[in-house]
Amino acid sequence: MSASDPIAAVATALGRAGGPTSDFDLNPETVLAEGRRLRPAGVLVPLMMGATGARVVLTQRSSGLKHHPGQIAFPGGKQDEGDADVTAAALREAREEIGLDPANVEVLGYLPTHETVTGFTVTPVVARVLSPYIPVPEVAEVAEVFDVPLGHVLRRCRYRIEARYWRGTMRRYYTVPFGPYYIWGATARMLRSLAEVAGRP
Repeated sequence: MSASDPIAAVATALGRAGGPTSDFDLNPETVLAEGRRLRPAGVLVPLMMGATGARVVLTQRSSGLKHHPGQIAFPGGKQDEGDADVTAAALREAREEIGLDPANVEVLGYLPTHETVTGFTVTPVVARVLSPYIPVPEVAEVAEVFDVPLGHVLRRCRYRIEARYWRGTMRRYYTVPFGPYYIWGATARMLRSLAEVAGRP
């Protein structure tokens, strides 16, 4: 990876992205229904340069949300009828959730799609934040906007596999904790895809 511009190096690496991932990757005993219908969604993976180097912007979901309260996530959501595609959905949601203007974003590429246990096929849209901005969280959905070092999540050795019971069965999943933030599940799996294409141990 280029020390001078690690974000540009990530953009180049996206061309080596592998196949789709899912919440069931570590649970091969799970039998998925054939012909299941998945709803399209897009999340933004915002990368930006800060005083301490390249960072990844993440959110902590509001504790009052019905789905995944308090969890760490990328800004994003399901593709609406008015969205041209999942990229448009990711950019729209990022504006709504964290106040990131689409004009301040350069889309670099995409990570493999990720199927969630909640029935979505999520496209992670990797983008560079062009100029510094002040996050404006949508308080009904976002409790906090924060960032972590890009170098931390690009190291595959930082990832752990943990497990917990979910709906009566043991479910295994990736985690990549950083400081007080417990990053796990779909977000950690998509970040691991980024680490895999970057080729870092």
